[in-house]
Amino acid sequence: MSGVHERGAVARPDRTTIAPRWEWRVFGRSLGAAETRLASLRPDSVEESDEVYVLSTTSDASVKVRDGRMDVKRLQRVDDHGLELWMPVMKAAFPLDAAAIRDVFEALGAPAPPLERSAYTFTEFVGEVLGPSPDLLPVEVHKHRERHTFGGCMAELTEMRTEAGATRTIAVESEDPARVMAAVRDLGLTSDAVTCVARGLKALVGFGARRYAVIDVGTNSVKFHIGERSAEGDMRTIADRAEVTRLGEGLDHTGRLSPAPIERTVAAIAVMAEEAARAGVSAIAAVGTAGLRIAPNAAELVDAVEARTGVRVEVISGDEEARLAYLAAKAGLGLGHREESLVVFDTGGGSSQFTFGQAERVTERFSLNVGAVRLTESYGLDGVVSEDVLAAALAAIAADLTRLEHRPLPDAIVGMGGAVTNLAAVKHELTTYAPDVVQGTVLDLGEIDRQIDLYRTRTADQRREIAGLQPKRAEVILAGACIVRTVVALLGGESLTVSDRGLRHGVLVEGFTREVGVDPTRPDRLAS
Repeated sequence: MSGVHERGAVARPDRTTIAPRWEWRVFGRSLGAAETRLASLRPDSVEESDEVYVLSTTSDASVKVRDGRMDVKRLQRVDDHGLELWMPVMKAAFPLDAAAIRDVFEALGAPAPPLERSAYTFTEFVGEVLGPSPDLLPVEVHKHRERHTFGGCMAELTEMRTEAGATRTIAVESEDPARVMAAVRDLGLTSDAVTCVARGLKALVGFGARRYAVIDVGTNSVKFHIGERSAEGDMRTIADRAEVTRLGEGLDHTGRLSPAPIERTVAAIAVMAEEAARAGVSAIAAVGTAGLRIAPNAAELVDAVEARTGVRVEVISGDEEARLAYLAAKAGLGLGHREESLVVFDTGGGSSQFTFGQAERVTERFSLNVGAVRLTESYGLDGVVSEDVLAAALAAIAADLTRLEHRPLPDAIVGMGGAVTNLAAVKHELTTYAPDVVQGTVLDLGEIDRQIDLYRTRTADQRREIAGLQPKRAEVILAGACIVRTVVALLGGESLTVSDRGLRHGVLVEGFTREVGVDPTRPDRLAS
């Protein structure tokens, strides 16, 4: 490693008070229009430098050595836009004394090892102090930086090269956060995830955790998931929630998506994209299902989402939706490893997906246009319902699901989706949703029938008082419960196992774990 000074007079850290600066930084091999715009301007300065960053699995502090000096900055806070406030806390020349070394380790979020020397040169620091720690990694970085003044801020376009590869980054900085946000908007960077240098380098060299977000745009709700993958491939959940927007409201009658549901859904997705950006995700995948497959004006929503957030919603086929749901359920519950037959179904607002498999093989998958929103509107299931109307609705569902008849009884039936998870939450009377409690819950026909009668005899407002039921699902829960009951009965089963892992988890497994060779069939590797 180069560019550092060796032993000389011991220098203590310079802790001269320096004002913190707000920063909006984004990474990417290509940074689009913002990069083109900055490149078209005459830079205030152009610099080449060789630096060494110290990366930590437990901290995103900026810790680097340049021209023989240790430079440390710590994140003070993040505002509602995702803008980060960074404070310089150390500038010290090597050799560093023991106190300075301990300060560096504190910034890195790691315990300092026993220090046998009174001071350390850079070589000693890397070999003796950093070397033994598996949670710290020194990375040599060559930088080409072009600095501009843009909107009263410092805007820097940088290429970073390491042994693992190269990346580009744009940073907009100022002591005034309003100026930074104005410049960021002018450059068109507001939809990009804010990623500090440490996180960007960790992603580039494959060190430490990386975060990914999935948005599942359904006919009744939008589901959102952020998963964090460790360097070892283990996944953990950072965020997992759903927002009922009823995108498909009126779709069965008009054949089109209506303006109000589109606006509700776009607004919900925008909030999720902003949350993902604040969480520092490396990538966002967004998929659309039945409502967007059916509606001829689906592009109105897709284009509106992209214009507002920069996220492109990919409308996937029913078969692909079914396959991804199967992948999520099998991984999350640890099923399908033996020679057992498995049926996974996911019932949503506009359609229901079915996947049949044995062990690791998917033998059949299909999607049927049987969803809770259409049934609710067709039979008035959003309030008190007579037994005759209920019987008619159940008969209509069975007629639409005849493809499930006359099949061998599977070894396991797994249900997923909002209807199924709400039935499980009501069974457990969960006043606060607990995914670990819902996951693996067994719902037998007796419990499903009990809940059908519970919803049938209540108005939507009365249903909202039921412990465990998501209030915004009050109108469609009866239809959802009827679909679930009919599926289990037609398959010849007496019960089903609930999977809290849905399509979004399948997208996570397919898109963001296989890229590093993680076995997606291992439940201990799937976000939970």
